Amino acid sequence: MRIAVLEDDPAQADLVCQTLSAAGHICHAYGAGRELVRQLRRQTFDLLVLDWNVPDMSGEEVLRWVRQSLSERLPVLFMTSRSRETDITSILNTGADDYIVKPVSAAVLLARVGSLLRRAYHLKPAAAKEVFGEFEFDLGLKHVVVRGATVAVTQKEFELALLLFQHLSRPLSRAHILDVIWKQATDIPSRTMDTHVSMLRSKLGLRPEHGYRLTPIYGYGYRLERIESGAPVASDERPEAGGV
Repeated sequence: MRIAVLEDDPAQADLVCQTLSAAGHICHAYGAGRELVRQLRRQTFDLLVLDWNVPDMSGEEVLRWVRQSLSERLPVLFMTSRSRETDITSILNTGADDYIVKPVSAAVLLARVGSLLRRAYHLKPAAAKEVFGEFEFDLGLKHVVVRGATVAVTQKEFELALLLFQHLSRPLSRAHILDVIWKQATDIPSRTMDTHVSMLRSKLGLRPEHGYRLTPIYGYGYRLERIESGAPVASDERPEAGGV
């Protein structure tokens, strides 16, 4: 999962990110509240870990902005040294999903993060296959079976298709996709992501006549959504122009 951490103590931010990264998550640390908000306008994250007392915009203010401005319910974990009962109840009532008091062990942090992610995204134990309607993903063989027929895809196409289906109907930023699929590589040609999306649209039949729409969100990223029969067809069914 892709996690943003708001923490102005570099040593603490490094510790949290190392703990999360060791568990397989992708972690981005921000030292000031307004910088995190700027990134939330441009990128998608799966979870926020917020400290309270940070420069220019407190963790509480960031939380209020998230709940007022983001259409999706983004899980938020508060991790702060403030331990008064009134502080804890105030933040939980403002919209935080969990609250832990620093210092916190790596084991407890991972347990709380894992619990939040399971609740938010209905995560299940690792399985050999993931099935989304007529699309079946064999996680071991990296095969996609569509309506009973195996479709030949590359490893990156498989990973991208699985990511899109796991976030069905949710807009995914280009930065999110780049992090998860290309592992923050800096030498990816600007059209690589768009080409992969175009190939998936063709190979998997992700078009309205088959009940799906895979479309670009200009200046942001992509969204895969399930559409009902007879729903209007979007005119913009082409890869987004621009680089990653």
